[in-house]
Amino acid sequence: MSASDKSMALFELSLMCPEDRVDHLSEALDALDALSVSVEDADAQTDAEHALFGEPGMPAPKGGWQRSRITALFAEETVAREAATLLPAQDFFAGCELLAVTSVADQDWVRLTQSQFAPVEITPEFWIVPTWHEPPSQARQVIRLDPGLAFGTGTHPTTRMCLRWIATHPANPRVLDYGCGSGILAIGAAKFGATEVVAVDIDTTAIEATGLNARANDVILHAGPPDQAVGSYEVVLANILATPLKVLAPLLCAHVAPGGQLVLAGILERQADELISAYAPHCRLVVTDHEDGWILMTATL
Repeated sequence: MSASDKSMALFELSLMCPEDRVDHLSEALDALDALSVSVEDADAQTDAEHALFGEPGMPAPKGGWQRSRITALFAEETVAREAATLLPAQDFFAGCELLAVTSVADQDWVRLTQSQFAPVEITPEFWIVPTWHEPPSQARQVIRLDPGLAFGTGTHPTTRMCLRWIATHPANPRVLDYGCGSGILAIGAAKFGATEVVAVDIDTTAIEATGLNARANDVILHAGPPDQAVGSYEVVLANILATPLKVLAPLLCAHVAPGGQLVLAGILERQADELISAYAPHCRLVVTDHEDGWILMTATL
């Protein structure tokens, strides 16, 4: 976003639709140049509210609610009103309702977005700090990281727990970050003394983000696809989700050097027994940290 775009008026098109029309309308709005499309429960904050639960990084259990409110933002009023004219003429609009096209008050959108991301404390002396903030005075170790396309900005409990583990354990020569996302764990390992850090991910966006973030933090690591993980490592970190962690059990354990540490996150408290069973043929997993319903599991091989 350029400096001239920082303060701009946007226009909001709001619609009501049943659950089975959410995907059709969202795709159509995207094709009509909406800047963003959001879906909310039209009955939120009422007795008819219906919660939808899902895990981060996984598809939502449903695409919407039986009474879904869709809000689309447009850069220009003429584009928003054109969408409001075109959509009701489509077959898939049956059962839907056009609510309004309204202007959104001028705001400095860059500053508004930045204000939502403050420094994150990992330990009293270790912080994740966006580039537009000064590090806290007590910070002795800092990772500079801005919100981006890849998962991992230090705000999620799973990321914080992994970083706390890194910060409170002795440095290890070789570290593997499997499913690196933004590269935040790999960068943390490098900051705390690892001499060789390999970060791998199936997502090319994550690989690119990891490389950029590593350079921004003046650390050296190797980022690439999973086949770049070769040999054994004193520490293997994997902050993914329970289901892929179970599938990857043999592979991840095979990468841990004798006497090395396996550190797993992305696991809900209720999933602990599943992970213990999946890894039982290879190692003995134990819960070593927990936060907001999430747990960190580790093992020594």
